[in-house]
Amino acid sequence: MRFQTSAIMATFLSRRELLKRASLAGAAAAVVPKSRLVPEAILLQGSSRETPETLTPAEYAVLASVVARLIPTDASGPGATEAHAARYIDRALGGALASSRPSYVAGLAALEQLARSARGQSFAELTAVDQDRLLSDVEAGTAPGFAGGSETFFTLVRGHTIQGTFCDPSYGGNANFVGWDLIGYPGVRTTVGADQQRLGITVRPNHKGAYDYEMFTR
Repeated sequence: MRFQTSAIMATFLSRRELLKRASLAGAAAAVVPKSRLVPEAILLQGSSRETPETLTPAEYAVLASVVARLIPTDASGPGATEAHAARYIDRALGGALASSRPSYVAGLAALEQLARSARGQSFAELTAVDQDRLLSDVEAGTAPGFAGGSETFFTLVRGHTIQGTFCDPSYGGNANFVGWDLIGYPGVRTTVGADQQRLGITVRPNHKGAYDYEMFTR
């Protein structure tokens, strides 16, 4: 699902409904709200200024800006920034996703070079409008400078952004359960009563992950 189709879809579906469908179908990158007209770096609420564990600060700033556009914050709710999806990816690149680290380093460098060549600024300093335009080219596979094709890098980051936004918080993402709250997932339960299984019933979030229960081990 392309960036350019998102604005059309958004006229028919609410952002939260889009997020529900995206998280289930693996297409969260399709959710793009009305573009902001100020640099995205100002809106990241400190995310890009976190001390990264694996990437360099410059690489992390670009990554934080990318994930902020894939599942953005808007008036109807938080997004990947508040879920700390960039932090999740950075930490995982030093562990479970270590094999993807070279792809991230090369891809983030290519995106930064693309931004400077096309717009004369770091990607993190661009407005959301310009960031989305560049990411649309990256998604379409038409952006130059990406080994293996820019669409491959886009797919990689999109998948990990979804993970970081909607995963069990014990893995470092979905901070404060914001991802689960966005899609209406009430949290892990070991028992569910009959009254909670009826159609149309909204279950109150318990904000518990699997590892909050002793029966689950990693």
